[in-house]
Amino acid sequence: MAATCDNNTVLQITKCFRTIRYAPNCPHFAALAKFCHNSLQSAVYDVANRDEGRISGKRRTLPLAFCPPFAYAPLDAFGASRSLPPETAGFTKDMALIQTPYYLIDKSKLLQNMEKIAELRQLSGAKALLALKCFATWSVFDFMRDYMDGTTSSSLNEVRLGREKFGKETHAYSVAYADHEIDEVVSHADKIIFNTVGQLTRFADQSAGITRGVRLNPGVSSSSFDLADPARPFSRLGEWDVKQVEPVMDLITGFMIHNNCENGDFDLFDRMLGDIEQKFGSLLKRAEWVSLGGGIHFTGENYPLAKFAERLKRFSGEYGVQVYLEPGEASITKSTTLEVTVLDTLYNGKNLAIVDSSIEAHMLDLLIYRENAKIAPNAGPNRYMICGKSCLAGDIFGEFDFPSELKVGDRISVQDAAGYTMVKKNWFNGVKMPAIAIRELDGSIRTVREFSYTDYEQSLS
Repeated sequence: MAATCDNNTVLQITKCFRTIRYAPNCPHFAALAKFCHNSLQSAVYDVANRDEGRISGKRRTLPLAFCPPFAYAPLDAFGASRSLPPETAGFTKDMALIQTPYYLIDKSKLLQNMEKIAELRQLSGAKALLALKCFATWSVFDFMRDYMDGTTSSSLNEVRLGREKFGKETHAYSVAYADHEIDEVVSHADKIIFNTVGQLTRFADQSAGITRGVRLNPGVSSSSFDLADPARPFSRLGEWDVKQVEPVMDLITGFMIHNNCENGDFDLFDRMLGDIEQKFGSLLKRAEWVSLGGGIHFTGENYPLAKFAERLKRFSGEYGVQVYLEPGEASITKSTTLEVTVLDTLYNGKNLAIVDSSIEAHMLDLLIYRENAKIAPNAGPNRYMICGKSCLAGDIFGEFDFPSELKVGDRISVQDAAGYTMVKKNWFNGVKMPAIAIRELDGSIRTVREFSYTDYEQSLS
């Protein structure tokens, strides 16, 4: 049985859901939900555009488990936000129609990174896994999936997300697994990588059914930040002593080595890989696969991709291993902006502009690493310090130049805002969490995620 909604019915449903967005206690909701869930096995309905007076004419199938989801009504039955399926999200080419703040992922720019990854895979034979710790916005996984081999993770939640939303190969890694989560981790993973020999032996029985590996720490890295340096003194990240690993070689088939961090220098990568070969060569010769981790900026401009591919291929041939890379930032660099609006301006020795966002809440790595944001174009005679709206005194995006004086209502695009942003966003000060939007290859923009007060409330207790 299937029911067909005529245009008038669709319009009434649309209006009701628009009401629910702004008033979750809408008196029509219970009846509408009952209609959607109980009256239909499935229904074919017309998707309304953002303009209530127009009907798109597209026919869709409505499963029993879902009420009609419209782009401008992204709240579930409990008033919480949810993601919007691509076929039902509203499209626009006018960025001014989307309320700031929001992250905007540009598929045309993402595609440039994906094509370089695909080229590297072809030239080198290496496999590429998306590092979810850096970027886990799964609304573009269907797009990225064609260019990558799977995902790698740092927790139970990430490995499950990788399995359910990306598919293909799913690698599990964690600094330490807990007794209560190890079985579920194994159920989602194709490979599991243990941080230490102690964790490997502790969970040997539970992990016996899948491919296993151990993380190695060569004691050298490219990181210029002690905070992010896996080779820092007394590091807990991986095994460094060959003698500790040799006795468990019968339990594992490969290794993960992650010692690059924002490394755009091929010669440095080459030297460090040589150090790895010298220190762990006896172990590598007994392995079937080796992951060289992420942090290699091979999708950057002027990076010698052919030389990099040749080095990976040579390493693979020398030790007879399948090489994996775990690009995070390299997958999404320069693909995303954080769109914000000026709320106020003032002068206190410098021109200040306060925007409807916060580095503490929305670009946390800038605060952690004491870095400035990137704004383009950064040119002109009018210099402003761009400030976040949280109460943190140091909530500052940086100082930038603009062609004209900033006014309340002006919009600013913060560049390169994909890596370690959406995965770290938080509710500090209760500041509105940015929505997530995607610019398609044809230039149209759709909002795929919005956040409400209910999300804020439910993140607490």
